[in-house]
Amino acid sequence: MHQDSYQDPTVTDPGLYTVIFENERIRVLEYRDGPGDRTSPHGHPDSVMVTLTSFKRRLTSGGRQVELELPVGRARWLDAQEHAGENIGDTATHSIFIELKEPRPGGPAAEGSLGPR
Repeated sequence: MHQDSYQDPTVTDPGLYTVIFENERIRVLEYRDGPGDRTSPHGHPDSVMVTLTSFKRRLTSGGRQVELELPVGRARWLDAQEHAGENIGDTATHSIFIELKEPRPGGPAAEGSLGPR
């Protein structure tokens, strides 16, 4: 997925996503929300997500839904994807996304990935 082919989360949800670092190779976003908060449809390029709190979310993309419960202090790979999210737990979400600007070696990721791995 090329970075220009989806909605930037800092534009769709500026109250939830903040750019905390950027250069020509990566962009680092901080994400914070509370129970019941939702994001508008947006996309991420290939990224690493670091969880700074434990949280429970529902991700929706293309008619599919996935519920995730993620523990604090984990780093996970996130294939390039478009989705909308909702905090369905009773704790705040705080995470960092390290978005890669360089194209994936060997071409795009397999279609259908939703959520972190």
